[in-house]
Amino acid sequence: MALLAILALSAVLNTHKLAQNGYANAFYSAAVKSMLGSLHNFLYVSSDPGGLITIDKPPLAAWVQVASAELFGFSPLSLLLPEAIISTIAVAVLYRVLARRLGTVAALVGALALAVFPSFVAVSRDNGVDPLLILLLILACGAALNAIDSGRWRSLLCCAVLIGLAFNTKTLAAYLIVPGVALGYILCAPGPIGRRAARLLAAGAVMLTVSFSWIAFVELTPASQRPFVGSSTNDTEVGLTFDYNGFGRVGGEIGGPGRTPVAEGGGLHVVRRPATPVPVAAHARVSPRPAPERSTSKYLPNGRLGTPLVFGTVTGLLRLFETGLAGQGAWLLPFALIGLLALALLTFTGERARRNPRLATTIVFGGWLLVEVAVLSFSKGIVHPYYVSAVGPGAAAMIGGGAVAFTAFARRRHWSLALLPCAVLASVAAQLAILHEQHYMGWFGPVLIGLVVVGMGTLAVRRLAPVAVAITLGSLLIAPTVYATTTWLAPVEGTFPAAGPHEAIGVGRYGVGSAALHVDRALMRYVESHRPGTRWAVLTVASPTAASLILLGLHAGSVAGYSGTDPALDGPGLARLVARHEARYVVLGGAYASRGGNLATKAVLRSCRFVRPSLWHGPPPQSVYTLALFDCAGRERQLAGLLPTPMAPLSPITPLSPVPTSRPELPAEPPTRVVYFAHAARKAIT
Repeated sequence: MALLAILALSAVLNTHKLAQNGYANAFYSAAVKSMLGSLHNFLYVSSDPGGLITIDKPPLAAWVQVASAELFGFSPLSLLLPEAIISTIAVAVLYRVLARRLGTVAALVGALALAVFPSFVAVSRDNGVDPLLILLLILACGAALNAIDSGRWRSLLCCAVLIGLAFNTKTLAAYLIVPGVALGYILCAPGPIGRRAARLLAAGAVMLTVSFSWIAFVELTPASQRPFVGSSTNDTEVGLTFDYNGFGRVGGEIGGPGRTPVAEGGGLHVVRRPATPVPVAAHARVSPRPAPERSTSKYLPNGRLGTPLVFGTVTGLLRLFETGLAGQGAWLLPFALIGLLALALLTFTGERARRNPRLATTIVFGGWLLVEVAVLSFSKGIVHPYYVSAVGPGAAAMIGGGAVAFTAFARRRHWSLALLPCAVLASVAAQLAILHEQHYMGWFGPVLIGLVVVGMGTLAVRRLAPVAVAITLGSLLIAPTVYATTTWLAPVEGTFPAAGPHEAIGVGRYGVGSAALHVDRALMRYVESHRPGTRWAVLTVASPTAASLILLGLHAGSVAGYSGTDPALDGPGLARLVARHEARYVVLGGAYASRGGNLATKAVLRSCRFVRPSLWHGPPPQSVYTLALFDCAGRERQLAGLLPTPMAPLSPITPLSPVPTSRPELPAEPPTRVVYFAHAARKAIT
């Protein structure tokens, strides 16, 4: 009954007001819709209906959403509900794995700690890949522990296959459990150490085979017969796996803290950290307003952060306790880390420690926790707040195991009981700091301290040790549970899902606001009524700009991938598409327009005809993010660089100035061209 109550709580946290999230991550939602259109797009996880560029992740999580959309129809809930259900299943699986080795009480505590883990709840309400990754890794840990307990070859191979499937969900992130699994098996499994090592090597070969099976399929396909690998620089899944999605995240990469150009324009500037980039995708289609004076306040009048912290801050041991990441999972992290130590001490106080199931569980789940904490703390590349969700299972297991260990020490009056006050005081300090920084639940501080004092005071009576630990741990679980419910307050920001009352929120069902949606619909009406390309009605610079158009029903695509810089297409390549009547219209501006585009966007600017905004009821040119429509029909030779392109003379007016009425000799084109050429000049200089 307790487990059912925990699963019910998890289901409510994950599904309450879920429909308000719309398509959440519009980029992935548009990719699912594109994959529903053809088997080719499905196999290669194309981000657009025409199959030009892939998404930046392996296929498994997207395939699950495609299956759901195929069964129940394409809608926001058919994409979001599978993630919520998968996360609730993960809570149940964690209970099952822990109950057999640490006991029912530890398993219930661990399941509850995972169910209310704020970042875990946040990703469960989005259509990203993390819920499936977490479920597969918990299953893999369970299979590894089965192999350690029984010595069965089949269980170890099952673990290898599950890790391989997790790799096909989020690539190298799946391998962060491998150190704990390998160490646990080599130390605790039955049989001679030579046989254990040989079996580990064989399981590793199986893991690599499953991991790279889909990548091999893509790499063996000629590049001309598949989409460009999105977010890669060399059109290979291997490069994407080990660079952008792999070691680049650890060693530093373009897009990481301090390595992404800050969005140009205005809007309210909020002083937090200089390296924090503005999330361009959410506001890219709306022309920014002139910037007022900088404010030293962190919060806008409505209580939301003006510039949400997109990346992890300065690397170091305390990174997970700092602004931006702390609220996602640091509430009980001290208790989990000290609980890991207490569980290890409890294990070694008994006999036959090597074959004690508690030791293997401590190594496997504790190793997962320590590796995740280390990677997130010291990675110099892209570290989004929702990455903290992967800390959840390991932390939850150690919270449950630590609670049992502390109870045992209290009953025995063992010296290790001194670890409990350390764990509690550190956790209380972390929670008070988070609540103070967020200006949230200010009333709860005295209540928390009072409950903890009662719980710790109850330890004076030995037979009440379980009650004392229950009161103490229960009081520490209140704040993260309430904090997790903040995901109900507003639509999720699909690209950066996070819990917290002041986090960024979604801007509309289709990933854009009402003003941008009006522009999209006007653009659709124009291109659909003016003989668009047969494969793409319009091509944009970056995929987030195309995503809302795809969700609205237009066959759109991007020439430069998610971030608008992929070398997916150049001038001659675009010329071939135009010559075959597969493409005609290209939109410059939009999301990530400040990053400079690629050779295709430069060829469009140089060669194609600018369609005046008044013709398609679009916005006047105001910044590099303003959508500007170009017609490339009949400009194939110019795009390919075979003919010089006659350029209209550039006027001396500033980019934000209207066309002077006193100079009728100036054509209508220069204002927009000035905006983009001025931006190109700045990019070249910097």
